[in-house]
Amino acid sequence: MEGLDLLTRFGVALTIGLLAGMQREFSQGGNRRLFAGVRTFPLLALTGTTGAMLAEQAGSPLVLVCVLAVLAALMVPAYRAGLKQGNVGITTEVAALLTVLTGALCYYAQYQVAAALAVVSTALLTLKLEMHGFVEHLVRGDLLAVLKFALITAVILPLLPRSGLSTPPLDVITPFGVWLMVVFVSGISFLGYVLIKVLGPRQGLLLSGLLGGLVSSTALTASMAQRSREETGLAVPMAMAIATSWTTMFLRVLVVVGILHWPLVGRLWAPLAASAAVGLGYALLALRRRAPGPGSEVTYDNPFQLRPALTFGLLYALVRVGAAAAQMWLGTTGVYLSSAAAGLVELNAISLSLARMAATGSVGLSLAARGLVLATIANTLVKGGIVGMRGAPELRRALLPVLALMVATAGAVGLLVS
Repeated sequence: MEGLDLLTRFGVALTIGLLAGMQREFSQGGNRRLFAGVRTFPLLALTGTTGAMLAEQAGSPLVLVCVLAVLAALMVPAYRAGLKQGNVGITTEVAALLTVLTGALCYYAQYQVAAALAVVSTALLTLKLEMHGFVEHLVRGDLLAVLKFALITAVILPLLPRSGLSTPPLDVITPFGVWLMVVFVSGISFLGYVLIKVLGPRQGLLLSGLLGGLVSSTALTASMAQRSREETGLAVPMAMAIATSWTTMFLRVLVVVGILHWPLVGRLWAPLAASAAVGLGYALLALRRRAPGPGSEVTYDNPFQLRPALTFGLLYALVRVGAAAAQMWLGTTGVYLSSAAAGLVELNAISLSLARMAATGSVGLSLAARGLVLATIANTLVKGGIVGMRGAPELRRALLPVLALMVATAGAVGLLVS
């Protein structure tokens, strides 16, 4: 092994140790009575690298095991001293052992794994208050829902068949593919749900709109529309929140499509981004016109509930088969009809379906992009209908212009770029 390569491995370990040490000492307000801090953690990382090097030279992994055993023994008095001070946690001790092992990974040139472990562990240590706050806002139903989803995803998903069910158009779906899309969409929704739990049930209306677009822009639109009849003085801020959720929905479609088939984003980003820019511009204008009002409480179901997940899986399968059948029998017109019809009900299913069809080459990029634009327009009009039927007159007057402009922008730009 060349000297420069060896120095690189020790250098990466030193950097990782410094990162962990700074976090531990900062979290304790610079307390110098810590078991390990900004100096000790780098030494632990270097010890792990040195132990791995000696183990390789000796031809026995027992050398590294002995190093870990000695360090673990040294940590016992520190843990006992912490117990006397009322500190029953072993977070710092576990972080120290992980730092030693990460240093060993650096010697074996596993830089990506070592860096990932360093970043994740530092994030877990730094986000202590946020994670405890998140757990405090959980209810038993949240834990049960996550457990069900984890079991279905980790146990059932790998066992599902990956071949088509039958002859065209049924062959476009597989049990594995359908459930994988359920996992994917639920994961994005759960991100917004977690953020709402971390930040608490009451946020400013602008932030509520942003997070609501991740979880369910339809739920937020319906909730704000109903609330507008009770608090007519908040019509403009509520319109701002609704427009923000629609903006997030447009951007979410781009993210979903980009993950499944990036080339489609090249045809789709202009109309959706232009429409999102209209919604964002309106939200910022409304924010300047009037204070965003009090926090907003919107109730969302945990995205990891079994029944909604199965319902979405069935809907996705129907949309996927329906889109393929419509294209087979009606050609381009069939894609447009299925996109509009699906968008009236649910946007995720048609987004995933057209992205997968574009990825397999069963539809062209331009056709898939136009279908998705049509679906987003139909979905936005449905939300506008919710506001029209359930919202106060003040909310309708505040939101109607931006609704018309967002829809017109998406349609016009979509026609120009396609």
